[in-house]
Parts: sequence; C-alpha cells; structure tokens
Amino acid sequence: MPEETILDLASAVPQDWKEKLSSELNEPWFVQLQEFLNEEWQRETIFPAKKNIFSALKLTPFDQVKVLILGQDPYHDENQAHGLCFSVTAGQKFPPSLRNIFKELQADLRFAPPEHGCLEHWARQGVLLLNTVLTVRAHLAASHQGRGWEKFTDAIIREVNAKPSPVVFVLWGNHAQKKLSLIDSKRHHVICTAHPSPLSATRGFVGSRPFSKINAALTASGLAPINWAATEEKSSQLKFEF
Repeated sequence: MPEETILDLASAVPQDWKEKLSSELNEPWFVQLQEFLNEEWQRETIFPAKKNIFSALKLTPFDQVKVLILGQDPYHDENQAHGLCFSVTAGQKFPPSLRNIFKELQADLRFAPPEHGCLEHWARQGVLLLNTVLTVRAHLAASHQGRGWEKFTDAIIREVNAKPSPVVFVLWGNHAQKKLSLIDSKRHHVICTAHPSPLSATRGFVGSRPFSKINAALTASGLAPINWAATEEKSSQLKFEF
C-alpha cells in the first residue's frame, strides 16, 4: 500500500553526512526531488521503506568510509531493498547479482558465502554500499531515475573522494564506471570490472577477485581489511548451496 506520511528528506540525512552535503540540500533540484517523492508516497508503493532510504549513510559514517561499492537502483520487489546496494533483508532469496557476488567471494577468499544476503556487517566495517538512485516504485525498475537522486549521490561520491585518507572505489559495470570522473584515481584505489549481473558477469566479473584486491589495497594504506563474512560468525562454518 502507498505510504501517506511525508518524510523530510533533509532532516532524515544523518548529521555527519548532512554537514558534508548541506549545500546540496537547499538546491532547487533537491526540493523538486522532495516534491516528487511526496506525490509518489501518496499514490504508489515505494521501496525501500522511508526509514531505510539512508541506511547506507547511517551504517557507514563519513569518517569511517574506507571502501565505496556503487550500485544503481534499489531492488523493486517486496521485502528486498533496505537501503544498501546489492543487499537484501535477511531471509530473502538472493537476487541474481548478489548470488554471483557470493560465488566470486567463495572463489576469491575460499570460504562459503553466508546464509543470508544482508550486508550490514560490511557497512559497519566502513564499506559504503551506495546506490546511485535511492528509491524505486514497486515492480518498476528505474522508475525514479533522473529525478534528482543522481545529483545527491554524485555529491556523496565527491565528498568521499575529498577524504584525505585513501578509499577503495569499486565500480562494477558501465553505469558505475560513468562516475570515474568524480574520483581522483591517483590518490584512491579504483577497481573496475563487469557488473555481477548474469548478463555480464562472465565478461569480466567472474575471476576478478575483488574482495582480496580490496583488502590488499586497504592493507597497503595501513587500514584494517574487511571481514567479508556477512555475520560475525566465521563464514567457513556456514553451509551454503548455489
């Protein structure tokens, strides 16, 4: 069912990120985005839920970002999207791209993927799981593209790029790689491969070993590597079948 309660987008942005993005929040395009979403919430079912739109920013504070993985749209079926790119709520079937990510994780780091597809544990370790568009109409992919979210998330990428410490940017697929112009590849480490979607995974994502490359880049910068198990439990102890 459509959500009738209005959300003040600017107020919902976590404070640390709001300080970095304050100049964007009064721009005409942001006001127009708010107006568009107000109409959508009253007429349509929108994913993710309002409380989860900024989950990526809430779970990964600005000063803790050391990896940025860039997605595109939220998942557009029920009980999937919760504000982190590629992630689904626990208990949901893995979408094809996430299944391929977990297959590559298994091949790369030699342990079995987790039992669920919720990637909050990555986010809490400093992996910003950012979609370029943060909302979508139910069952209608790309329905909120071109409404202003891209300007907002471009601003996020620029702010992360401006961090003095090195960040690992992970750009899977052509859509994500269009953001290369926002990143100083001389200061930061950038990993570009094909998208993990079944349509493109075999053209460069499979065998790319992104997780070990990310950890190697972090270690070289004097930062702690990521524990890619999606729970605190050792993933080698979990059973999983593809």
